[in-house]
Amino acid sequence: MDSALKEYFNSLKGKRVAVIGLGVSNQPLVERLLDAGVPVLACDKRRREEFNGLIEALERRGLETALGPGYLDHLDGADVIFRTPGLRPDVPQIARAVEGGARLTSEMEAFLDLCPCRIVAVTGSDGKTTTTTIIAGLLKAAGYRTFVGGNIGHPLLCQVDDIRPDDIVVLELSSFQLMTVRQSPSIAVVTNLAPNHLDVHRDMEEYVSAKRNIFAYQDACDRLVLNADSEITAGFAAQARGAVTLFSRRKRLEDGVCLREKTVFCCGRPVLRTDDILLPGLHNLENYMAAIAAVDGLVPDEVIRDFARTFGGVEHRIELVRELDGVRYYNDSIASSPSRTIAGLRSFRQKVILIAGGYDKHIPYDVLGPEIVQSVKALLLTGDTAEKIKQAARSAPGYQEGQPEILDCADLREAVERARTLAQPGDVVMMSPASASFDRFRNFEERGRAFKELVNGFC
Repeated sequence: MDSALKEYFNSLKGKRVAVIGLGVSNQPLVERLLDAGVPVLACDKRRREEFNGLIEALERRGLETALGPGYLDHLDGADVIFRTPGLRPDVPQIARAVEGGARLTSEMEAFLDLCPCRIVAVTGSDGKTTTTTIIAGLLKAAGYRTFVGGNIGHPLLCQVDDIRPDDIVVLELSSFQLMTVRQSPSIAVVTNLAPNHLDVHRDMEEYVSAKRNIFAYQDACDRLVLNADSEITAGFAAQARGAVTLFSRRKRLEDGVCLREKTVFCCGRPVLRTDDILLPGLHNLENYMAAIAAVDGLVPDEVIRDFARTFGGVEHRIELVRELDGVRYYNDSIASSPSRTIAGLRSFRQKVILIAGGYDKHIPYDVLGPEIVQSVKALLLTGDTAEKIKQAARSAPGYQEGQPEILDCADLREAVERARTLAQPGDVVMMSPASASFDRFRNFEERGRAFKELVNGFC
């Protein structure tokens, strides 16, 4: 009998398949489609020379390509279109192809249809990656064979045949991935919701609606984990089809996960002392609470405690780069929104030297201003959002000229060098941009690595 994946690819034979974007998730998909004898049109806004020979190698295997400007102008006549997550599903060229009969899907949607085991999925504005990593780590520590994918890990569609029914898949899902899904995981987690990605989504309502899809197709046997301290996520409880588990750092919950006297309780039993959590910051406490709610009944409490004492966090998330001359340098490049930077600032008991600014996602920065006034010793700004962040700080209650000192920098290198000049023994320097990276870097990982290289280059 053919495997589920082979049957899926066989079902695409004889169809005209278009794959938009030859990034991390879609490149393995294209290769497997070609292996199965499926004709593929790859559409990518990058030019041929940017692929370092990849395109020519795939063309020798039969790939058709539409590259550079106008890359979406060749979708007419397609039977199936695999969308890259960062592209809206209603751009005119895709909408026209769908009206002409094309079926729109994605690597993730195909995986959700074919996955043979239980899926735990995490979404939210902040904390997705750390919460996903904690959940996967807890499940592995408890003895489960675990696969991690979505926004982190590896593309999982082409691994479907390696996944057994008693395994567990843990996914981090973005609003872009969730916009068009029609299947929800058995355990869904929403960490929080705040304005984000409004450069792509039409408005906050559309953004929230996309997040809602993580549980919209659950049934009565499924579980939804929600942040009771976030008004929007708490409101999702009334719309849930399955069981709801709330977590809260501020409220006492008898049937959920909550904090009492520096101890995390789950359904009334003590699970984890906050002193046992190696990761700094209240936001990481909330990430643990969400994870505990997700794995309740799957992972023993003692495994949770042992894991928390040793887990040092995820790269680019308040990552200690080095201590030099009594100054600690932290890389928080993942912070692409004001709420994420606020969480980073609140991880320290002292005022920090903050490097911020980047690509403008057209989200408000007003909420960041008061936190800067309260928690920042010096603010070094660079990138497209520098002026917005500066105005948010200067307009905040309690702001006085020079408190904090605000400096404009031409680029990240200048910001890091000026931070070193300003820092005194005992200070903390943190890059937490409150903005996306696309103005000067391909992604937040590249930005974080650039920061670390600069800091580690100090003599």
